Amino acid sequence: MGSEVLPGLSFPLGATVQAGGVNFCIYSKYATAIDLLLFDQPTDLKPSRVVSLTPKPHRTHHYWHVFVPGLVAGQVYAYRAYGAFAPDRGLRFDAEKVLLDPYARAIVNTENYDRRAASRSGDNCAQALRGVVVDPSSYDWEGDLPLCKPYAKTVVYEMHVGGFTRNPNSGVSSDKRGTYAGLIEKIPYLKELGVTAVELLPIHQFDEQDVRPGLKNVWGYSTIAFFAPHRAYSSRRDPIGAVDEFRDMVKALHKAGIEVILDVVFNHTAEGDQNGPMLSFRGLANSSYYILDAEGPALYSNYSGCGNSIKANHAVVARMIIDCLQYWVAEMHVDGFRFDLASAMARGGTGDLLEEPPILWSIDSSPILVNAKLIAEAWDAAGLYQVGSFAGDRFAEWNGPFRDEVRRFVRGEGGMVRNLAFRLLGSPDIYPQPDREPNHSINFVTCHDGFTLNDLVSFDRKQNQANREGNRDGSNDNHSWNCGMEGATTDAKIEALRLRQIKNLFTITLVSQGTPMLLMGDEVRRSQGGNNNAYCQDSLNWFDWNAVEQQTDLLRFVKNLLHFTQSLEILQQERVLEVTFGSQDPYLVWHGVRLGKPDWSANSHSLAFTLHHPEAGEHLYVILNAYWEPLKFELPPLDRAEAWCRIVDTSLPSPNDFADKPPIVNSPTYAAEARSSVILMVRSK
Repeated sequence: MGSEVLPGLSFPLGATVQAGGVNFCIYSKYATAIDLLLFDQPTDLKPSRVVSLTPKPHRTHHYWHVFVPGLVAGQVYAYRAYGAFAPDRGLRFDAEKVLLDPYARAIVNTENYDRRAASRSGDNCAQALRGVVVDPSSYDWEGDLPLCKPYAKTVVYEMHVGGFTRNPNSGVSSDKRGTYAGLIEKIPYLKELGVTAVELLPIHQFDEQDVRPGLKNVWGYSTIAFFAPHRAYSSRRDPIGAVDEFRDMVKALHKAGIEVILDVVFNHTAEGDQNGPMLSFRGLANSSYYILDAEGPALYSNYSGCGNSIKANHAVVARMIIDCLQYWVAEMHVDGFRFDLASAMARGGTGDLLEEPPILWSIDSSPILVNAKLIAEAWDAAGLYQVGSFAGDRFAEWNGPFRDEVRRFVRGEGGMVRNLAFRLLGSPDIYPQPDREPNHSINFVTCHDGFTLNDLVSFDRKQNQANREGNRDGSNDNHSWNCGMEGATTDAKIEALRLRQIKNLFTITLVSQGTPMLLMGDEVRRSQGGNNNAYCQDSLNWFDWNAVEQQTDLLRFVKNLLHFTQSLEILQQERVLEVTFGSQDPYLVWHGVRLGKPDWSANSHSLAFTLHHPEAGEHLYVILNAYWEPLKFELPPLDRAEAWCRIVDTSLPSPNDFADKPPIVNSPTYAAEARSSVILMVRSK
């Protein structure tokens, strides 16, 4: 080994820059020996130096460690692990495979990476990914800190880092398209739109090759390294370039008052099932990192739908998850996380549902994460559905019923009005806890997973043939309506109806209690051609910047509606609105076409309501008419010095759909056109 190598310490895990060198530590319970591989250049075919770790003096309990003097940040490294290959005992060691450190902060050699080489027998050193030693303290944050915005003042914009600027019409230089740096150039657009947080589809290093041959894994739900920003999203090619460019992006977004929420995938990894590649976890501690099948440890339990399931409540894995989240908050300054298929993290070592999942409560109670937004997708791919019952006190949840029932109401289904009322109130039927803030309901109609808003009103059926799965992938229950013709059309009446329906869906989302979430490009009618599972279709995820000029009327409507609703105190309440009349506290009153008489019957297709915040001087009347004929609604009487003014009417062409100078309604009733939404507000005469 050489006298210059020291035993090192068992903490912290990963590669840590210390005085005079770097300490390396990795977990592997059943390994018999570990090799640390050091590379002079990121793409070298072979390591320039191999440091062999033996149980004495480089192992403490299940941790392997070494201190190598003279190394500095930027050093490229990887591992080989020796031990038994015995799948029937849950062991899969293969010393021919080069393995990533699970704690690697940056990843290189992506140019030569080959998933197939990691899946078949033989040495894959030349085609394997490597980690990079990173010193987090070397970056100048210029005083930046996470923004800690309350949910009540938050509008989430779910977006894809690559797709946002990859289109040549983005105006971003070719070397920065699809990168963190490219996103920085478009911050003024986000700021003007009115969003306060971007929720980034996975930016942890993921496997773009984890897909059928000839396609590309675009969304990123195939994690390789949880601590490392995805290198393909960086315009810089130096070993730690992706780390610094990501931090530049966070800092720039914060300066614009926009939070950064990461979509994190702690339910499975890119290593897939028993036929998948050996990249990291499998070759180090297979039975620790994964839930193995109850019928035989040679197979993997699959609660994620992606071949394997992380054993999130194993002590070592849970520590990695907590360390990872705390790293992204403390060192990378992100503001929160959206947990993909979060219910999978509630499963124990045999896949059983835990009543008090340790990992979820550890996240919930972490002092470092105390100000971070925690958002759960409270279901998994094996049928576990926990919307309204997810563990912890702090988790907000994606409100799946809001998505489905708002879609069903707007397309004209019966029996939806009573459910719609609950969704408008922050879903107290789903979240009955008296101390739960209604803004912990993340209200959305579209997200990456499913139709875009334009496609929701343009297709009755999914069109996923390009995914090469026989159109079997993606949800069949989309609650969509094509408005009379499938797909793109030049029919002016159909196009006008589609545009109105889009505005109706935006209006309901933004006048509801809860935290609204919009999908990237919905504000300019981004289409995926009817594909509702575009995870492997790169260009379908691109933002079309020409549409910003082509869809000026819709974009204006969305901007104005966002700024208007976010200015209202009554829509920023941290408790469910009282359903009453005449209170001095903020309250809501339900109506039908007649005042105080909502129609809750199965045949009803409309609902109106008053929103009143006496102290803030806010008094609104909202009409939601999903009926296919016009309806005349009685308006609440006002004092002589007051008048109802029309803010929004989605049946009117721009600019009257959102009135810059709201006209007075000189009538005791308002005729709401078929399939329209109306917002009136009291103004002094």
